[in-house]
Amino acid sequence: MQFRDLQLNKPILKAITESNYQNPTEVQEQVIPLVLEKKDIIVSAQTGTGKTAAFALPILKLLFDKQDAPKKGKKIRSLIICPTRELAIQINESFKTYGKYYNLKTTVVYGGASIEPQKEVLKKGIDILIATPGRLLDLHKQDVVHLDFIETLVLDEADLMLDMGFIDDIKKIERLCPVNKQILLFSATMPLKIQQLAKSSLNDPVKIEVSPVSSAAKSVDSVLYYVPKPKKIELCLHLLRNNIKGSILIFRRTKFGVDKLEKTLLNNNYYAVSIHGDKTQIAREEALNKFKNKEANILIATDVASRGIDISNLDVVINFDIPNIPETYVHRIGRTGRAGEIGNAYSFCSADEKNYIIEIQKLINTVISVEDDHPYPLDPKAKPEVHKKKGSKYKKGRKSAAAKKKKKRWY
Repeated sequence: MQFRDLQLNKPILKAITESNYQNPTEVQEQVIPLVLEKKDIIVSAQTGTGKTAAFALPILKLLFDKQDAPKKGKKIRSLIICPTRELAIQINESFKTYGKYYNLKTTVVYGGASIEPQKEVLKKGIDILIATPGRLLDLHKQDVVHLDFIETLVLDEADLMLDMGFIDDIKKIERLCPVNKQILLFSATMPLKIQQLAKSSLNDPVKIEVSPVSSAAKSVDSVLYYVPKPKKIELCLHLLRNNIKGSILIFRRTKFGVDKLEKTLLNNNYYAVSIHGDKTQIAREEALNKFKNKEANILIATDVASRGIDISNLDVVINFDIPNIPETYVHRIGRTGRAGEIGNAYSFCSADEKNYIIEIQKLINTVISVEDDHPYPLDPKAKPEVHKKKGSKYKKGRKSAAAKKKKKRWY
């Protein structure tokens, strides 16, 4: 199938041809016709399957076919909600690329940046708004954003918005839009709360599942290292010196862990950059640009900060911390080995993460290859490390004098 078979018009076809798009992906083949038919849809698709174009292309066509007369002024008719600033910016860039031959106005609003410039753009009138939930509601409270004319509402990366605590905001935004709107829900996974949201908000939706999350990428060579938690940094340095080369994305569970690893790598003469939720938007964009431009070959990130970011030609993914959600492992390693290339994934598992590996292997129905030949092997009988605060004198089974005297309170 080719894009011209999907009922897209000439301006869009010209724009995507200039962007070197060849043939539609599986998710684009299935989603685009349904959006043009004004159907509500639920799409389960991983990052990298082409889902942004799957909703952006038909939305542009629908808006072009029904443009407001200039004298009426532009109203927001399509609203795309997504969890992170990076993803919002990326979606906005995609709309501008695909809609370059249209007279449709698009803008993006998100937190962590000055609200005043965003207000000024909105007051001039736009057709398409891409927004993070919190900033959108702030603008609505200030009577700058009006959602009375929304025709299509897109909820992108819905499961991540759930994880970030945005579920109530999403419900509120949905209620602020007209009842007869079209809703397109995209989610990598379908937890119960997302299913409940879809059931309560969508009208007889068509369900589409592309590249099931349980299938790990066949083009990725995955290796597992069992290592004591305190030795993970030493193992990482060892592999960087001897085994791992190229463009590398390292995942850590916490912001503190990201900062600690970045500092260590910089002190060892590796040019690493990082992104996480506590960094400013400018700092995050600068780090991503350096990584994409090959000024830095190592990017360290949390899952939340990296979700939805388009990074091409990635050679290696390192799971420095094993994810406690099995589907997250699949999303992580799926960032390498794209477009027919072979990618590599290295996972560092400490004693207290063994159960996570068991659940991951159940999900992907594959036993991950274990590499024992390294300087920091984990004792097979090792128990999860118990971390105490520095200087702690607490010993198991011993109670302090104060604790012995402490009586049970009546309240």
